[in-house]
Amino acid sequence: MSLDSASPKTSARSRKEPRQAATELIEHLPFEVDAGLAARAAIGLIVLGTDHTIEHEFARVIPRLPGVALYAARIANSPTITPETLRAMAASLTETTDLILPGVRLDVIGYGCTSASMVLGEERVFELVKKARPNAKVTTPITAAFAAFDAFEAKRIGVLTPYRRDVNEIVQSYIENKGYEVPVFGSFNEEDDNRAAKISGESLKRGVAAIMARAKVDMVFVSCTSIRLLDAAAGIERDLGIPVTSSNHALAWHCLRLAGIEDKLPELGRLYSK
Repeated sequence: MSLDSASPKTSARSRKEPRQAATELIEHLPFEVDAGLAARAAIGLIVLGTDHTIEHEFARVIPRLPGVALYAARIANSPTITPETLRAMAASLTETTDLILPGVRLDVIGYGCTSASMVLGEERVFELVKKARPNAKVTTPITAAFAAFDAFEAKRIGVLTPYRRDVNEIVQSYIENKGYEVPVFGSFNEEDDNRAAKISGESLKRGVAAIMARAKVDMVFVSCTSIRLLDAAAGIERDLGIPVTSSNHALAWHCLRLAGIEDKLPELGRLYSK
């Protein structure tokens, strides 16, 4: 018999479906719950839609601390950083806050925009966030920076930003109005947030060195959550001999301290021993 004449029989057998055994359904299995990922602290973070950096830098900090968890939501914003685009975020700040684990307690919420925190004012940011989460402590990058300045008793602050001039003027005035001196202010003058996120670590180090060469300062603050300074901070401090912080570097530290997390992480720079 040829293979061809046998194939219909074989095909018929192969098409026969096996009998399915009945599934045994087991419901309401007993279980226990533990304290979850946020056994020590739950931190919420409002991230700009255009931000490349802040989640990455927070992820360099939070996993070092068992029992501390980070939960984020993104807020719509323009990649072009102007006073007008920064001010526009106020309209959706409360709604975005409410997206972070609705109904679950958060210890601290950080709003991840330095310049908008100054354009709107910290108190306005606090008010809008607390409409959604009245029991959470709230901070911003500039709030955290002020706490960092005070931790070092620093009064003369060198500032480095990527912003264009009109935003820089707001930043300088805001810092000075809080009682600090800004004897030197440097900027890369880049208004595109997507390009600011790619400013290299070596460029930042040169920028900090340029600031220090122009005036005596107690500390340098690098403003903008798109800037990548966290991993470089300790090295810059060793090389240049002065405390350095940035928007993300200060904000992560301040969120932890507000949440009662006092662990020291000196490998991240002098601030993380405060």
